[in-house]
Amino acid sequence: MVPIPDRPLNICLLSYRSNPHCGGQGVYLKNLCRALKDLGHHVEVVSGPPDPLLDPDIPLCQPACLDLYNPEHLFRVPTLRELTDPVNLMEWAGVSTMGFPEPFTFGFRAQRYLRTRMRRYDIVHDNQSLSYGIWSIAKKIPTIATIHHPITVDREIAIRAVRPFWKKLKQWRWFSFIGMQKRVSRTLRRIITVSQCARQDIAKAFRIPQERFCVVPNGINTRLFYPISDIQRERGRIIVTNSSDVPLKGLYYLLHAVAQLARQRTVRLVVVGTPKMNGGIARLIQRLGIGHLIHYLGHISDDEFVRQYARASMAVVASVYEGFGLPAGEAMACGTPVISTTGGALPEVVGDAGVLVPPADSTALTQAMADLLDHPEHAAELGRRGYKRVLQHFTWQRAAEKTVAAYHEVLRDYGRL
Repeated sequence: MVPIPDRPLNICLLSYRSNPHCGGQGVYLKNLCRALKDLGHHVEVVSGPPDPLLDPDIPLCQPACLDLYNPEHLFRVPTLRELTDPVNLMEWAGVSTMGFPEPFTFGFRAQRYLRTRMRRYDIVHDNQSLSYGIWSIAKKIPTIATIHHPITVDREIAIRAVRPFWKKLKQWRWFSFIGMQKRVSRTLRRIITVSQCARQDIAKAFRIPQERFCVVPNGINTRLFYPISDIQRERGRIIVTNSSDVPLKGLYYLLHAVAQLARQRTVRLVVVGTPKMNGGIARLIQRLGIGHLIHYLGHISDDEFVRQYARASMAVVASVYEGFGLPAGEAMACGTPVISTTGGALPEVVGDAGVLVPPADSTALTQAMADLLDHPEHAAELGRRGYKRVLQHFTWQRAAEKTVAAYHEVLRDYGRL
């Protein structure tokens, strides 16, 4: 049993890209630092773009960077003055050669920021940048990292999804940062991950002993996601919370399932997000002839998000793989019946509170959606089970308590306890 320090911890959380509205890393950062603060610890955040929109009582530093993935100035050309900074030059060179250098360059910026500030912190917690800068930081101060899921899965699925050889090479280049992340993660004494499935898959893909991992399931923010009783669910209204044109998320299979289901039932698919007008998903929708059945909501407020869940007769999580599956948990927190694949850790989240189908199987998705539409009483019971399951197993307070326990393990490993 690790002894617990009497005093609160001083924690520095690092996160290279932390959009709080999309992507699990931003949601994780925003909610975890809030929950750690509520436990009485002092938390400061060093983050890359965009603004993670933290609560005002949580200090934030955002080191200057090129921000080349800003959708308002996508792949802009840096000024010559900006390129006099070697880190900026490496970032520009990486993007110009079809790579994704942000984890790599963020680590150097974090190391630069912490160089004169390390005495302020008891521990540094890296949110999956796993860069060489983190390797250097870990030599001087107790450091732990969260790996949400093995990014090697994303790479394998992305490469399989494209046909021309040059497109496969492009995907290999984009994911070239994985080699760095494997090397750095092997040097860390402790790693947090969010599910038993993720622990097993990361350990195998990154060649890290499983005993180094601390499994800390994500929480669901039940202040933002909760049931609304005075809104009636609309029959045939299906919600999906990922419009990404990324093979990993399985939207391809869901669209095929909706096309099949529409021949038998009256349905409408509501997608939270904005489509890529020239992407593969847009072309698939046109080919299937289901554009009139799909409504894109774009970016919506948290309040509207909850109302959309309340109106839906079901939520579908069609991902081929998830290290955890926040969309499933958020739908369950709203009392919305969930259909999910068994990809990755999704069964650990959904349990017996939803319908589970094999990943990459549009026929199974079609049958599951039809069954819930035909049995509204069963759907309502699943909604009640899902809400209860979230309250019992997936709160951010519980996640923060387990994270602090992992910090204590690291401090002991460094001889700080």
